[in-house]
Amino acid sequence: MEKFTVKLSEKQKIAWSKLNDKVTNEILYGGGAGGGKSFLGCLWLANNCIKYPGTRWLMARAVLKALKESTLNTFIELMNNLKWNNIITINQIDGKIKFENGSEIILKDLYAYPADPNFDALGSTEYTGAFIDEASQVTEKAKNIVLSRLRFKLEQYDLVPKLLITSNPAKNWMYESFYKPWKNENISEDKAFIQSLVTDNPNISPHYIAQLHKLDNLSKQRLLFGNWEYDDDLGKLFKYDNILNMWTNDYVQGGKKYLSCDVARMGRDKTVICYWNGLILEEIYTLDKSRTSQVKNTLLQLSQKYSIARSDIVIDEDGVGGGVVDELAGCKGFVNNASAVGGENYANLKSQCYFKLSEYVEKNLIYIKQDEYKEMIIQELEQVKMKDPDKDGKMRIEGKEKIKENIGRSPDFSDAIAYRMYFECQKPESFEIARELDIAF
Repeated sequence: MEKFTVKLSEKQKIAWSKLNDKVTNEILYGGGAGGGKSFLGCLWLANNCIKYPGTRWLMARAVLKALKESTLNTFIELMNNLKWNNIITINQIDGKIKFENGSEIILKDLYAYPADPNFDALGSTEYTGAFIDEASQVTEKAKNIVLSRLRFKLEQYDLVPKLLITSNPAKNWMYESFYKPWKNENISEDKAFIQSLVTDNPNISPHYIAQLHKLDNLSKQRLLFGNWEYDDDLGKLFKYDNILNMWTNDYVQGGKKYLSCDVARMGRDKTVICYWNGLILEEIYTLDKSRTSQVKNTLLQLSQKYSIARSDIVIDEDGVGGGVVDELAGCKGFVNNASAVGGENYANLKSQCYFKLSEYVEKNLIYIKQDEYKEMIIQELEQVKMKDPDKDGKMRIEGKEKIKENIGRSPDFSDAIAYRMYFECQKPESFEIARELDIAF
């Protein structure tokens, strides 16, 4: 076969090196629009199929329709430009690209369908390597399942499992597992993150860059500047800048004392207890895998230390927390799926409290003094989203399981903070007055 020279950008060359070493298993490439993400993935798959006869590779995206209309078109254009189109057969119905040497690329979607939580639709097929394009809508569980299937003919060709992930910035598992460790210079050697922006692509049209400059600021931060600290999900309850303000709103006045508690259920979940001085979160206490008696004793000690009445303590009553509520007579039990207070248009009490918290955060009425758990709180609050924002009916937030899928752990800190709003929901008129006067109480 005739060889062709392909010009790669400097960032693509770095990624190509990682894709061909013997150490790196997972490579996240991207960070902005126009950085040549799909092109790199398609070139890598095509090159491998030709170089290693009889191998099998995965090309995936959250939705198969989008894969066929976008990534697959990039692949077809690449093959035509390289004059390799005569060595492949594409069957879009079966979702397969077959090479004349016996190699093949399988097209799959990785959307987390409720009816297929374990991604059984992937079957038991083994792959030599995989490429997940635009992974912002793909869960970490789906990614891990794909990674577990990378073992086909690796020993025959002396290869190691390779998973190429491409995406624009997203505050999910990619941020936690790739971007943040890379930023802190402690990313593990089996992973790599290569930040590629539109300005890193020498082949991009200047008109495309000009269009990116015309976007709204939030979209511009993500797509033009590759800022992973921003997210453009319209269903998000909390804006990033407003969340950060909670650690600088030192003008907030203290007031009545409260304790709010989210009790650990299982696994890595933590019991989180928040001590409040009005709307100032003074201290956060955590307990790992604790007995209900230990949680009760800790709450008793804190209530005595800060002179907090039992009726000003709210505890998550669902699951294990019910035992703590039973042992601490006089406290308030928080039932997540209970009816909203005051007949407001929320599907349940937990949704009502999170929406109330988002109002307070937006108005800069909350001050958090403690920095120890700052990154975890930011990460959790950024994952809180309205469920079905485009539909009529009672407002609700997406379930905890969805957040756990995205960040790999339970949102224990944000839940404990949101429970503080239980008391605020009892006095909506006072809050309206405070908003009009622009004061904190």
